[in-house]
Amino acid sequence: MYNVRKGKIHLPVNRWTRRQAILCGTCLIVSSVKESQTGKMHVLPLIGGKVEEVKKHQHCLAFSSSGPQSQTYYICFDNFTEYLRWLRQASKVASQRISSVDLSCCSLEHLPANLFYSQDLTHLNLKQNFLRLNPSPSTSRALTELQRFTKLKSLNLSNNNLGDFPLAVCSIPTLTELNVSCNALRSVPAVVGEMHNLQTFLLDGNFLQSLPDELEHMNQLSYVSLSFNEFTDIPGVLEKLTAMDKLCMSGNCMDALNLQVLKRMPHIKHVDLRLNSIRRLEVNEIDFLHHVTQLDLRDNKLGELDATVFNNVEVLHCERNQLVTLKISGYFLKALYASSNELVHLDVYPVPNCLAYMDISRNHLENLPEWVCDSRKLEVLDVGHNQIRELPARLFYNSSLRKLLAGHNMLGRLPDRLERTQVEVLDVQHNQLLELPSNLLLKADSLRFLNASANKLETLPPATLSEETHSILQELYLTNNNLTDKCVPLLTGHPHLKILHMAYNRLQSFPASKMAKLEELEEIDISGNKLKAIPTTIMNCRRMHTVIAHSNCIEVFPEVMQLSEIKCVDLSCNELSEVTLPENLPPKLQELDLTGNPRLALDHKTLELLNNIRCFRIDQPSAGDASGAPAVWSHGYTEASGVKNKLCVAALSANNFCDNREALYGVFDGDRNVEVPYLLQCTMSDILAEELQKTKNEEEYMINTFIVMQRKLGTAGQKLGGSAVLCHIKHDPMDPGGCFTLTSANVGKCQTVLCRNGKPLPLSRCYVMSCEEELKRIKQHKAIITEDGKVNGVTDSTRILGYTFLHPSVVPRPHVQSITLTPQDEFFILGSKGLWDSLSMDEAVEAVRNVPDALAAAKKLCTLAQSYGCNDSISAVVVQLNVTEDSFCCCELNGVPPPSPGIFPQSVNVVIKDRPTDALGMPSSSSGMASEISSEISTSEMSSEVGSTASDEPPQVAMNENSPAYPGEQRCMLHPVCLSNSFQRQLSSATFSSAFSDNGLDSDDEEPIEGVFTNGSRVEVEVDIHCSRAKEKQLLQVPVEASDEGIVISANEDEPGLPRKAEHSATGTIGRRRGNGSVAPQERSHNLIEVATDAPLRKTGGYFAAPAQPDPDDQFIIPPELEEEVKEIMKQHQEQQQQQQQQRQYPMDHLADYYDTPL
Repeated sequence: MYNVRKGKIHLPVNRWTRRQAILCGTCLIVSSVKESQTGKMHVLPLIGGKVEEVKKHQHCLAFSSSGPQSQTYYICFDNFTEYLRWLRQASKVASQRISSVDLSCCSLEHLPANLFYSQDLTHLNLKQNFLRLNPSPSTSRALTELQRFTKLKSLNLSNNNLGDFPLAVCSIPTLTELNVSCNALRSVPAVVGEMHNLQTFLLDGNFLQSLPDELEHMNQLSYVSLSFNEFTDIPGVLEKLTAMDKLCMSGNCMDALNLQVLKRMPHIKHVDLRLNSIRRLEVNEIDFLHHVTQLDLRDNKLGELDATVFNNVEVLHCERNQLVTLKISGYFLKALYASSNELVHLDVYPVPNCLAYMDISRNHLENLPEWVCDSRKLEVLDVGHNQIRELPARLFYNSSLRKLLAGHNMLGRLPDRLERTQVEVLDVQHNQLLELPSNLLLKADSLRFLNASANKLETLPPATLSEETHSILQELYLTNNNLTDKCVPLLTGHPHLKILHMAYNRLQSFPASKMAKLEELEEIDISGNKLKAIPTTIMNCRRMHTVIAHSNCIEVFPEVMQLSEIKCVDLSCNELSEVTLPENLPPKLQELDLTGNPRLALDHKTLELLNNIRCFRIDQPSAGDASGAPAVWSHGYTEASGVKNKLCVAALSANNFCDNREALYGVFDGDRNVEVPYLLQCTMSDILAEELQKTKNEEEYMINTFIVMQRKLGTAGQKLGGSAVLCHIKHDPMDPGGCFTLTSANVGKCQTVLCRNGKPLPLSRCYVMSCEEELKRIKQHKAIITEDGKVNGVTDSTRILGYTFLHPSVVPRPHVQSITLTPQDEFFILGSKGLWDSLSMDEAVEAVRNVPDALAAAKKLCTLAQSYGCNDSISAVVVQLNVTEDSFCCCELNGVPPPSPGIFPQSVNVVIKDRPTDALGMPSSSSGMASEISSEISTSEMSSEVGSTASDEPPQVAMNENSPAYPGEQRCMLHPVCLSNSFQRQLSSATFSSAFSDNGLDSDDEEPIEGVFTNGSRVEVEVDIHCSRAKEKQLLQVPVEASDEGIVISANEDEPGLPRKAEHSATGTIGRRRGNGSVAPQERSHNLIEVATDAPLRKTGGYFAAPAQPDPDDQFIIPPELEEEVKEIMKQHQEQQQQQQQQRQYPMDHLADYYDTPL
């Protein structure tokens, strides 16, 4: 609703009224009824009109139509933002030529009446609407009226699902371009032959199987696109369209290519037959096809290809087939694309002297063909991901070779003595190189880029033999080698070095004098070494914008804050104790990561200064000692922006999801947009929590979560999208001591991999065009797959969140997989697209398996991916698991537990009192079905613990064949054999840390919470840890606690003395989580993933927050007059238990190991 006035503003007759105004397409629509959104609407066409600012009124615009009967509307807006938005949009519409109208994506069901105000239209775009050939209302404008545009040259009716060909367009004599793609057309009428001036005819994405013979009368037709139809052969009528030079029939149903048909079409030069099902070429005694110069056979099913019949071919595409052998004519060959096959033999004859680009990566080649070295014009050669063991020396002598990519091979060495080479980019990463040629950097005067990461290098070749150097090297990547301090002085021979990556080597120092000579350095990554300091001479690098030095032993904060261009500093996982800052932070500083420095203590002033940084991460303060069971899971995460300094990824973590013994982790990737990952991060956890209330089936609640998230993306998800992966750890709520289940769901290219017994176990799946079932589904929906492998040129993932305008071709249905966690499971990794494009799952698992800290492991993955060539945003989450045998049910395995994980110690059968501050406490899986809350208070403790009858020693009961309970049955630690008249009790491990309130009183409260302990005592709960599967349930001893109102019994039962119902405790112990805290400016604080999961911090008032106190309704308050009686009953029961234990004289060595449950 806006203040609207019609007509000239100086006339007193016209008055301002509140009306609805909408800018739709090329028109201004104004309601005729005051203060109403219904009724008759006035339409004002703006094309060719005017949009002017009215200075006499604040935030006012004047809209005028064109022509002799023009009208004017004045609209006053409520604020300047709305005013400016309307001014920009309306001015753009008004500036359009009257001869060109764009009404695409306007949800039109019929042609608007104002479209016919001008009969001089030459270009009309109506794509992506809901137009019908014959709309139901008789007053609607049908497509039959398009023939009124007698001057129309270009008409786009694509993506309207018409069903039948619009015959009216055949009556437009001036039409030269017609697009009717994606309209579910099953035939083309013969009347189209009357469009004699038509030059471009687009029929992609329909159900066509044939073309009418009348097309031969269209003499000027030079381009016909028949992609993604249902043709099984090349239509014969195309032989008579001599003006055509390109055959576009990708995505059809051809299983063979008949070369005899191509021979009858000498006018065709470019043949596009990708994404068919071609298995063979039918030569039929054809000698040569001289006229074909470009042949595209990508994504077919060819096992071998003899393309020598195309003797004049210049460009050949045959990627992603199943080729084992390939033969090509090399007379005029300029570019060869044959990656992602199974090639073992490649024959090109004669030697291709015109060849400039060749990509034969991801094959099975063991040797480089000899003829490659003789190609005198070869500029780019990609032989990566093969099995090549040696590169010929002659290859480097090629004066035209500029780019050589030979990574991911089996190279043991490079040619020893190299002469002068003109190579500018050399990539030999992921080989077995022990050293580089001694004169490589001396002879390679043109070398600008060198990547030798993931080798076994121990030294570097010199760049000069004197003080003068000719090196122009700008980027040097040496990550994951065995380089030592001896290599650092050799770097000074590259004065123009801008990017230096030497992470995960054996560096112990970086001399200050050497750093001072690298004045042009802009980015340095020396993570994963043993450096104790970064030299102060880094201040000489005035252009430095990125310093990454995590996972070292750095004790002193470097002088990086003195650099005016600094943007990103990562000093996590070091040994910093303090931070020295200048008075003013660098103006461009955006990221500072100080997590994983346990000794670091920052004062209030420093924290206040650092909080102004856009992304500042630091460990959260310790929540105090937490006693309880060892952590079942702990995590670390990291994020890194891409080359354009945009962080298009986000991570989610909730170690204590839904206040339960559950966890939730996620990674989201928006590719090039920031909005969608941020929305997914903020919303998906809440949606999943709601879906868990509706169903407990893993596949159902995960699928529902993604579908609901698709709806909640709203307008942001119409033209934007993002990949996502969620991992949910849960257990059966009816069996609190049961097994943990990991459920993974993903769309797009975000994936999860689980390390089980040292081997990767993929839990995700990428749905792309290479998936047979996805390609079939895409073809059924008649979507267009462009040459870069993307649906309608937008995304290469067929299942992804967002991109709703591509539905039903692109859907949000995730791949869901659930797995029961065992002691063999060590950790799992969640990663974004950038991570998995750079590292294989095997390599990622092997890289971090021996890294004990989850944060350091995530950092390592990110660093490796960047050093291996990733330029996109990266996010990685590593979740380490410690699933002990007491939290894994192996009853179905005849009681034989699997081995424990390799990097985690086995559970110790003791009550842990003093717990490390960096351990993450979770509810103990051994606390049993009746585990209850025990409040541990730091201010004071009782000298005596009332009602405690728990014994630290197990009952001495022999297991023999005469035992009455389950003779001969083997049980696991979760479900031991329950003996009659005996049960074992231990202190509950589900205790609150000192971060929780001792009396339920927050610093801002005035009175204690009713029903909460107020005397600061320690309550120990005796529980029967036997499984609910036992046939005889034992009576649970209920502890009592003295208070002002009497004795408080913490129990969830209907009446005292009755067996307690198996119920899961919703509270858990949260300890200090090392290296995963994050602090950011207040406006983005809700975007942080740790805030909701960390323990509350100690407040200055001396009290603590207590968000998870026991429910007062579940507690029994014993009146004071019965207190002594209850104590006496408890004392008698304790004496009976002691007598029973003294009567049993069985030796301890007969007690089964699995009967004693560790905490």
